[in-house]
Amino acid sequence: MEESLKREIEATLAAIRPMNKEAMAVVRSRQDRLTKPAGSLGRLEEITVKLAGITGNPRPRVDRKCIVLMAGDHGVVSEGVSAYPSEVTPQMVFNFLQGGAAINVLARQVGARVVVADLGVASDLPEHSGLLNRKIGYGTRNMMIGPAMTKLEALKAVLTGIEIARQEAEKGMDVVGTGDMGIGNTTPSSAIVATFTGLPVSMVTGRGTGLDDSGLSRKISVIERSIEINQPDKSDPLDVLAKVGGFEIAGLTGLIFGAAAAHIPIVVDGFISTAAALIATEWYPPVCDYLISAHNSVEIGHRAMLEHMELSPLLNLNLRLGEGTGAAIAMSVIEAATRTLAEMATFDEAGVSESESKLEITQ
Repeated sequence: MEESLKREIEATLAAIRPMNKEAMAVVRSRQDRLTKPAGSLGRLEEITVKLAGITGNPRPRVDRKCIVLMAGDHGVVSEGVSAYPSEVTPQMVFNFLQGGAAINVLARQVGARVVVADLGVASDLPEHSGLLNRKIGYGTRNMMIGPAMTKLEALKAVLTGIEIARQEAEKGMDVVGTGDMGIGNTTPSSAIVATFTGLPVSMVTGRGTGLDDSGLSRKISVIERSIEINQPDKSDPLDVLAKVGGFEIAGLTGLIFGAAAAHIPIVVDGFISTAAALIATEWYPPVCDYLISAHNSVEIGHRAMLEHMELSPLLNLNLRLGEGTGAAIAMSVIEAATRTLAEMATFDEAGVSESESKLEITQ
């Protein structure tokens, strides 16, 4: 069964093509002819070039926006690593479905639909038209005792993410943002970044939902013990994912694979989403070209992951909520980039002559 699932994932990865250099060149040329000093729109220009490379379209658009929010619980919460109990996870999922959470507000502002998927909430959620029930298990196992998931469970969760990406792409999706919900999920995320970067756990572990000093110390000890017991192999991302990951992290990894295979740019949210991106890029490095880092989280391990993947975040707003909130805000910046590319006039169109020293209006 494991080998069969791995082959399905490999088939998805095989569809991830290199960046389209021709489309990127066309965008660079147009950017240089727009009525502005060359390079004066900074990161906005870089974004349009990247989007062209991903989509193959020299006039990329991000009209159809989607945030995919995956939820799952974590057995390690029993070790006191979170200021909130696991019961908050299903309560927040209900809030998402009712449209009352921060991600709903921000998604409405940028015109993005929010897709909520249950991959591992530790309770049965009532049926809802806005909820994708893709439960792999009722929360992960306590990773301080043993592996959080079996490899089969992790593979199933990754494939579920791929399938959700395909389904949403079929509905129409120009850009996808990653979101998460799962009390305790900064703990596995810290374990993932410590494993891949080799940094001490204390240097990549933050307070999560608001731990005090003693709680933070306990959380660091739990992560250190979890890594010591499980010995995750950083040369095998699936091994790391299964031993110290989570169902929603695995699902987001698959979402990244599926979106990249469909040539759709992925806006990666904060700490947990970036842990999934780190798994994805270690598993299949070319997928990194398809990622846009939304923001720099307050979580101290986030910067270490971004530097490891050589990704530069668009925003720095001291966010630490998750849910895809940073991704939603970043989408407004990304849309601004595409609109300047498409709607600004070139020097020829505006009747403006280029000069090394100034712009001159032609009569």
